[in-house]
Order: sequence, then C-alpha cells, then structure tokens
Amino acid sequence: MITEDDAIKIPRFGLNRFDPRSVDAFAADVKRAEDLGWDAALQPDSQLRRRDTYVLLAAAARVTGRITLGTLLANPVNRHATVTASSIATIDELAPGRTLLGWGIGDTAVRLAGLKPARVAELESTTLLMRALLDGKAVTVGAEQPARLPHHRPVPIWIAAGGPKTLRMAGAVADGVFIRVGTHRANITKSVDAIRAGAAAVGRNPEMVRIGAVFHTVFVDDPAQALAMGKSMAAGYYEYSPMLFEPPRLTWSGPDPETLKRERHVWPDFHHATDLLASGRAVDFLPDAAADAFCLRGGADQIVEQLVNLLRSAPTAFDYVVLHPIPNPNFPADPERDYTARIAREVLPRVRAALPTRA
Repeated sequence: MITEDDAIKIPRFGLNRFDPRSVDAFAADVKRAEDLGWDAALQPDSQLRRRDTYVLLAAAARVTGRITLGTLLANPVNRHATVTASSIATIDELAPGRTLLGWGIGDTAVRLAGLKPARVAELESTTLLMRALLDGKAVTVGAEQPARLPHHRPVPIWIAAGGPKTLRMAGAVADGVFIRVGTHRANITKSVDAIRAGAAAVGRNPEMVRIGAVFHTVFVDDPAQALAMGKSMAAGYYEYSPMLFEPPRLTWSGPDPETLKRERHVWPDFHHATDLLASGRAVDFLPDAAADAFCLRGGADQIVEQLVNLLRSAPTAFDYVVLHPIPNPNFPADPERDYTARIAREVLPRVRAALPTRA
C-alpha cells in the first residue's frame, strides 16, 4: 500500500483513443491532449480498425514536444518484429526520449485478420530480438549475415500482460509491464508478484522493472448505464482471461462467452462491442461486483474516488496509468466536453493532488 512515507511519484497518465478521421486530425488531437496535461498518447496497432500506427505517431511527434508517444499495443503477428523495431526507432528519431513500444500477443487486431494471437514463447523471443536490435547489436535471424538496425535507438519495450505466464516472462525480459487485469487489488497484487518473480528468476533486480496499468474507464454519468457497460468490460476480461475471476471470487454463471456473443450479436468481443449497453445487458447475470473488479465507472466524482483509492492501496507505485475510455469517443468531438478534456480537467488534477508524494 502507498503511504505518506513510501510514495515516490505520481503516475504519468496516458490515453489510447484519439481522433481517427485523418492523420492531421490525429496529430491535432494528440497535441490537444498534451496541452490539457495528459502525459502519454498511445495508439493500438490494429490495421483493420485504424490508420497505420507509425504514420500517425510520426505526425503527432512533429507537433508535440513533451508527451510520450507509443503503441498500445503492437504484436508479433501483424508485423515482423524487425519491422516493428525499425518503425519505433524511426518514431524515436522524431520524438527522442519520449517514445515507448507497447507489445503484446495481439487480440482484436489479430482476430479481425483471421489470425491467432502469439504464444508466450513467441512474444518472449521477439522481445529479445527487438531489444537487441534497438540496442544496436547484431542478431542472428537465419539470413546469410547477422541483422543490424542502422538507425537503432534505445526505445523501452513494455509488454502488456494479464496471464501469469506472460507476466512472469515480461518481468524477465521487458523494460516495463502494462498490467491489464482490471481494478481489483487481488488481481493487481498477484500480477505484480508474478512480474517480480519473473525478474528474480533470471537474476534481474525486480525493482528495475517498471510497472504500469491499463484501467478501462466507463466515464458515464448515468449509474445504470455505467453499470451495464461495466459488466460488459468484466465479460471481456473473462472472455480472454477467465482465470481473472478467481482472485476476486467471482463466478461466470451464464452461457459460454462465444455462444453468448453469437446469440446476442456481440462483435468482435465484449470490450469492443458496437453497442456496449446491449452487450452489458447480455451479461446482466454478472453481479455488480464484477463491474467494480474490472473497470472504473461513473461520473467525475466517482472516478476520482475509485482511482485514488485504487492507487493508494496498490502494491506498487505505477509509472503509467492508462485510462482507456469507455464508450469509445465519438469524433468530431466537443473539444471542451469530451472524454479527453473532461478527464484532464475534472479528474486528473484531483487525483494528482490527493496522492502522497515525497519531496
């Protein structure tokens, strides 16, 4: 638990949804987020849902000067790891020292292409490959000559993980780990322990592995709607990682998720359903506690209270907290009243002021 005596830093707050209508619109929206006080702008690498990730990040790099830019997340299935290493190194040339690579097995982006997510072993080997290339080392890849990245840059690699095997592996090889296990302390604690165990197992100092968290944030003032969407988020976590229901002592009492999605026309998954209220109603058998275990929900006052309590009770201080917006923002948006602006003005200052810090 973070206390007045041991708190070291306030996390950097990141956002992973920006205006997708054009490259220029994306760059302008990231610039707006920077001006509003967001610390990180992260972009999914999802080729069938959005424009090219690295073109977008390059455009944002040209118009910003402080905000961290990166992927959340890229994967080794959609692009070869050497391509990804080259792309993220190029972004760091444009935004030196404020670039990161968020990396994972792939979920929606992979499914929409009819492909399968990477296995943990593949994620580990490609992380090591990219780390070597980004550090300027020669790497044997099966070609006649070892591979090198002539424009290498020391970009940190962050693995996004939720399962125990992936978390342990990430602790062993990644510069940082984004935990994606919801908001319940039991799951967060178990995840941090797995990361530290993975680091210790290979002789790394566990304290050197940086940790961030991704929290789905149902920023909806109507309590009933916020609860329904929150249950959809819980169902999404169960769909991908059913083991996450065990530490909070939750049970899934409904039909198999794949069967339920077909019957209730939920596509492509509960996290990204077009109608989150309908997908939430499809899993209304879940208790309210399930929504609370996997997302922040409500208006500004509720989000502030939940987030402050979560960060104060967390087993570690997070380097980054990514507040994933639910529902997905609409564009064009009201620049004064949309998610980006309201969270920056109504939530972040109050959270920062409430957290203990060491001078």
